[in-house]
Amino acid sequence: MTLKDNYLLPEWAAPSGVKAFVSTKPISPVGPPMGERNEPDFPARRKQWLSSWGEDLVQQWGWKQQPCWATQVHGINVVSADSKYGVEADAVWADQRSIPCTVLTADCLPVLFCNKSGTKVAASHAGWRGLCDGVLEATVKAMGESGEQLMAWMGPAISRRCFEVGPEVREAFIKAAPEAEKAFVSGEGDRWLGDLYLIARQRLNRLGITDITGGGLCTVIEDELFHSYRRDGAASGRMVSAIWVE
Repeated sequence: MTLKDNYLLPEWAAPSGVKAFVSTKPISPVGPPMGERNEPDFPARRKQWLSSWGEDLVQQWGWKQQPCWATQVHGINVVSADSKYGVEADAVWADQRSIPCTVLTADCLPVLFCNKSGTKVAASHAGWRGLCDGVLEATVKAMGESGEQLMAWMGPAISRRCFEVGPEVREAFIKAAPEAEKAFVSGEGDRWLGDLYLIARQRLNRLGITDITGGGLCTVIEDELFHSYRRDGAASGRMVSAIWVE
């Protein structure tokens, strides 16, 4: 991986005009803990927090506007990057210059996409539910490109070593795509250890996407670089994964 000024930069063969990063723990926003979502003032505090962070990013990276900062719900909805703030979605795409696609993560898998002509980009938030239900497939559909014309980069996420789940999670993945069985190894008792990176590769391959890079990091273990909800609970901050056409 390439780490520059506390930003993790993808190592991939994207067109020169496509820019992307993942913020690391030293500079990522901490903001209101997820455990406080039900408090009456949470939406206002979240907007203030993200607006302040977004303004810094606009200035640093030369964007035309702030990210739409979608409200992520572990679903498969995909929206345009020029959508209004807080729209409910787990993936964002754009075909305009200098308009960023962003997702927030802290163990879930961020997947960044671009087409090989460098005119379209997208960012997906692939927690296990969204990954299982088809958020990557929905993102590719929204981009309107064949798999052969796309490339993908997988950002930092929880590794199989740390992603312990119950049998119902494994069964849900296998029911959706039988090859997912290869992504699980048995743990203690009835528990399983799941590989989100491998499942994402499998799903992308089924879409015809073979130009896939990234993976191999662990947000839980690499505690100096990454936030982790599983490690830190409600006090965890979030990393920002962003991609745009310069």
